[in-house]
Amino acid sequence: MKKEQIAAQLYTLREFTKTAEDLDLTLQRVAEIGYTAVQVSAIGPIDPREVKASADRHGLSICATHVPYARLLGDLDAVIAEHKLWNCRYVGLGMIPRHYAEAGREGYEAFIREMSEPARKLRDAGLQFVYHNHKLEFEKYGGRTAMDLLLAETDPLDFHFELDTYWAQAGGADPAAWIRKLDGRMKVVHLKDMAIYEDEQHFAELGEGNMNWDAILDACRAVGMEWYIVEQDVCRRDPFESLAVSWKYLAARADR
Repeated sequence: MKKEQIAAQLYTLREFTKTAEDLDLTLQRVAEIGYTAVQVSAIGPIDPREVKASADRHGLSICATHVPYARLLGDLDAVIAEHKLWNCRYVGLGMIPRHYAEAGREGYEAFIREMSEPARKLRDAGLQFVYHNHKLEFEKYGGRTAMDLLLAETDPLDFHFELDTYWAQAGGADPAAWIRKLDGRMKVVHLKDMAIYEDEQHFAELGEGNMNWDAILDACRAVGMEWYIVEQDVCRRDPFESLAVSWKYLAARADR
């Protein structure tokens, strides 16, 4: 892992990216922390050209995104054009639509069928679809987790993954083991820590929780991870400070 491979997930800063002006200031602050890349997610209705201009202005590349499911189904040409503009290969889905997950195995199978064509079209365009998990994918159906189902029944070229370490752990899974299991189908990882406060689990800055980062980062290196994306869904301090704490923790572990 090199420092240049560490990125900030803008979902962490979603309250500060609602307008073009806010986004520009936010990207400036992200760059000042030390990040050189971001994942675009949960920003306001900002012209993609303005997003690109702000990122360029502050020396930030756009390494990945999260795109609403409705756009993947109904606005794919525009999604492809945006990613080409941003020179961004990884097109992410932040969460399976809830109605599919609530339908159990049949719901996941329906999702797989529906997502197959957009994922193929993205690959045909030189992009890569990546699926971001939460804990619900580790519920078992007939002895197999939904995550196992997604891995086994999707096209290995079209359908890749963006494992979220916190949510894998919350689902009772071993994040490091899953990173290795996804070898060949995962080049983007979400890094977030888990801590216990007052007998409840909480999101935490990297290094301030209880996750096994030696094992997780070793697994990432073993599979040739391209992007190490820092995300924190909820922060107990200023989210910019949270991103700075996590940056320092990862940067100290980067290859010299």
